[in-house]
Amino acid sequence: MYKRLLLPILFRFDAETIHHFATSSLKFILSIPGMSWLARKQFVVTDPSLQRTVFGITFPNPVGLAAGFDKNAELINELSDLGFGFIEIGTVTPRPQPGNPLPRLFRLKADGGLINRMGFNNKGAGPAAQRLRQRRKGIIVGGNIGKNKDTANEQALTDYLLSFRELFDSVDYFVVNVSSPNTPGLRDLQEREPLTRILQALQQENKAKPAPKPILLKIAPDLTDSQLDDIIAIVRDTQIAGVIATNTTISRDNLRTDAGQVAAIGAGGVSGAPVRSRSTEVIRYLHTHSQGAFPIIGVGGIFTAEDAREKLDAGAALVQVYTGFIYEGPGLVKNICRGLAGASR
Repeated sequence: MYKRLLLPILFRFDAETIHHFATSSLKFILSIPGMSWLARKQFVVTDPSLQRTVFGITFPNPVGLAAGFDKNAELINELSDLGFGFIEIGTVTPRPQPGNPLPRLFRLKADGGLINRMGFNNKGAGPAAQRLRQRRKGIIVGGNIGKNKDTANEQALTDYLLSFRELFDSVDYFVVNVSSPNTPGLRDLQEREPLTRILQALQQENKAKPAPKPILLKIAPDLTDSQLDDIIAIVRDTQIAGVIATNTTISRDNLRTDAGQVAAIGAGGVSGAPVRSRSTEVIRYLHTHSQGAFPIIGVGGIFTAEDAREKLDAGAALVQVYTGFIYEGPGLVKNICRGLAGASR
């Protein structure tokens, strides 16, 4: 029903406008007495074979929501009702910021993809932490943190530490985002020296806590093999918990969408089906060359249980969806979980 009836209507309107409409509608519908219970009955798959214990956390299923969909932690309970095993908020910055000028979210319908140049639009780490403290118990949440646009790279560590401190008591794990293509200069922080400095400082503060939280690094799909080797070394040297592979790509190769239309859209990161293969390649490279030394969360182009299985077989311990959720609708997590549970028997 979603793909045949609703999607063609929704896709007639601006992508970001529809995102806000859809999320507001979800929040309203599930606030009606009894609707949250009905949603869980419809969408939540409970099967012991789906449980995963990764970096010390037991997940009810391996399918999470990637950062970017619920930037401000406003839909945690509602998204959990749709069956997600975990939800990642953000990217959150210390101070609120509006992000890049509109329009900044575009569909590549022929490719099953999106281009976005959102620019870390969010309401700040403090309000997100406050909302997270009001969520239902038992919902696993990751905090994806970045720097403000007007913070120079030389001072980026301060921003990461501020968000880390603000969110620490409200999230179950952290993700350091230095791989978005939509904040000028941010990807320069993926280089070995600045990245090591940021992660070591976060780990130093983390280990001083009575109960440290897992810290993961989110990387771009556009890294070379030598840069991926550096990532493996950085994870080893800083002893962070793992890696999320991958963020969006700046590549425009092999798109089916008209080249003129893509050029007119302009800058931004491509997500969805166009990044699926490269994301899997990166997962496989990291898993193989590190000899499975750390957990990987696989994200990029997951629309079906088979897509999720591809990531898991390549070495991912968990997976996340975003663009696939938009194209496939609220039944996506249920369909993936049923497929994975069936394959495990």
